[in-house]
Amino acid sequence: MKGLGWRPHGSFSKRMKNKNRSALWKPFTQMTDLAREEPLVIARGEGRWLVTDRGRRLYDGVSSLWANVHGHRIREIDQAIRRQLSQIAHTTLLGPTHEPAEVLAQKLVALAPRGLTRVFYSDNGSTAVEVALKMAFQYHRQKPRPEPARTRFLALTQGYDGDTLGAVGVGGIALFHQVYGPLIRRPLRAPAPHAYRCPLRHRHDGQGCWRGCLAVLERIVARHHRKIAAFVFEPLVQGAAGMVMHPPQYLAAAARLCRAHGILLVADEVATGFGRTGTMFACEAAGVAPDFLCLAKGLTGGYLPLAATLTTEPVYRAFLGPYGSFKAFFHGHTYSGNPLACAAALANLDLLLEKRVVEGVARKTPMLARALSSLARHPHVGEIRQKGFMVGIELVADRTSKKPFPLEARTAYRVGLACRARGLLLRPLGDVIVLMPPLTATARELAWMTEVVKEAIDEVTVSRPMREAQVSQADITGGR
Repeated sequence: MKGLGWRPHGSFSKRMKNKNRSALWKPFTQMTDLAREEPLVIARGEGRWLVTDRGRRLYDGVSSLWANVHGHRIREIDQAIRRQLSQIAHTTLLGPTHEPAEVLAQKLVALAPRGLTRVFYSDNGSTAVEVALKMAFQYHRQKPRPEPARTRFLALTQGYDGDTLGAVGVGGIALFHQVYGPLIRRPLRAPAPHAYRCPLRHRHDGQGCWRGCLAVLERIVARHHRKIAAFVFEPLVQGAAGMVMHPPQYLAAAARLCRAHGILLVADEVATGFGRTGTMFACEAAGVAPDFLCLAKGLTGGYLPLAATLTTEPVYRAFLGPYGSFKAFFHGHTYSGNPLACAAALANLDLLLEKRVVEGVARKTPMLARALSSLARHPHVGEIRQKGFMVGIELVADRTSKKPFPLEARTAYRVGLACRARGLLLRPLGDVIVLMPPLTATARELAWMTEVVKEAIDEVTVSRPMREAQVSQADITGGR
């Protein structure tokens, strides 16, 4: 294995391709297709840019799968990790504690919606949701007036909450989950509002869609509320569904309904948390304070794996008791609350607050909307969905009928390749082009990204190929 360390000579992608040396099985990837392509090897990051092993610069248009907040190689976060590394890299939280985990928990409680007072660490978004599901289930058995019949979960169509089995169980995207049907127990499922492709198939405006979906939710709750432990939802934006968005009014009404029937609220803010929608947490826009808040991705600024599940004092107290009562939460992960990850998270939160990053997202959101408006009448753009710095551009073969492109055409995938040739790295969801830049993206960068996407859509849909271009940071930012 000599020569495959940190400083490989020459182009690693070329050597890997020529020698077929890859042993890697990549997530959410059809490896048959990938094997025919030239591998894209990211060698380093520079701010909001990625640099390949061949020296090509690519703008990180999806924040390294929605996780990066400030950019790459951020001095303050780098230094925080180095300082912590000089102390200790890892120690268990199964009994002992350490300062980074304690301080981070206090800061998260201070930032979170009211009533969330306890923090349980895990490793990623899936496990953050898994923790919330297990806690909610056990809580109803151990609370002062137990309700052991509350064993079901309520979830929305097209939801995605991760890939561990509990999270898969509440997920609603058949492509990802149906093969695992024999392994999971299905939740009660309510239609998620989606005005462009309303699940109720009614002819109405966007407000009619959410009200109709809410009425269905009300009927489900009225019939089954004594069996429901918790309602699991992605606030405002269902990311993996293709950036499907529902209004704050729907979420607020759904929360009131659940509260009235003793159903706990599990807010999956793995994607929406830490400023992506223009507020620190998406729940804030609807005035909803959940019983569980699931966080990951942007928690460490996109540096290291770390997740947190926040919950309330009543839930926490239901797990207290004598040793022999076995009321403890028997769940944990080896790297729960890893000190290096906690140090990165603390530096990330300090930057978010000191540089008023979330306020910057709110300020730049209308700028991004104006830039996107140039695509609004494109004959192959069905709908543009935006909340803060979360954008989905749905491509269609026919705008009037909303007819999708044939699956085998792989239209959005080819648009992504055309964007890459212009210096912008994206990853679509089906035929939805996703833009989710780092939160520090400038107005000029946002305008450039949307222009690149427009050119790429034109190229793919009207067959105007473009050769690969090398883009510099100065081309977009003017050197700033």
